[in-house]
Amino acid sequence: MKKIIALLLAGVGFVINSYSQSMTKQDQIASAVQAAPKDLRASATVLGYNESGKLTTLREGKGTLICLADNPKKKGFSVACYHKDLEPFMARGRELRAEGKNQGQIFDIRENEVKSGKLKMPSSPTTLHVLSGPDGKYNPSTGKVENANYRYVVYIPYATEETTGLPLKPVTGGGPWLMNPGTHRAHIMISTPAKN
Repeated sequence: MKKIIALLLAGVGFVINSYSQSMTKQDQIASAVQAAPKDLRASATVLGYNESGKLTTLREGKGTLICLADNPKKKGFSVACYHKDLEPFMARGRELRAEGKNQGQIFDIRENEVKSGKLKMPSSPTTLHVLSGPDGKYNPSTGKVENANYRYVVYIPYATEETTGLPLKPVTGGGPWLMNPGTHRAHIMISTPAKN
């Protein structure tokens, strides 16, 4: 009997640890903006999750960034802030995921829509800031995100190795490299080294 109870408790623990923490509106805002540069946090618009788990606007901002709170239904912790000119691209991705499309389908649909002019991508390099980690969490008592690292993604549609001089895979820890070259989703990846 003790063995069965232990297994059940282990199973419950696994379920609890499989998802991110659930946060108040204020904590969602406070944690989401930590992905942004400090001087842009107060003016950022913040999207997050209501009681029913639906993505909604938690705070309207007048700045250039839109921040996305951690999704409590997903493993680990991840918040992001991106330039408002990327919103059509991001919103379309969310829409297609809600329809049940997989990553490959989403890529192909957005590629075709960008080429046809239906979906507009920014005309200049545009940045996405991500703060994430499998063991990351927001600590309400300190107001800080813990156990998470930064990743920067600079979108440059249709950029290539030849047009940027960047490698197509990381050469050194934290060094920039180009992902999805020659496509609408071409972007420079810069991942900060993991903290010890």
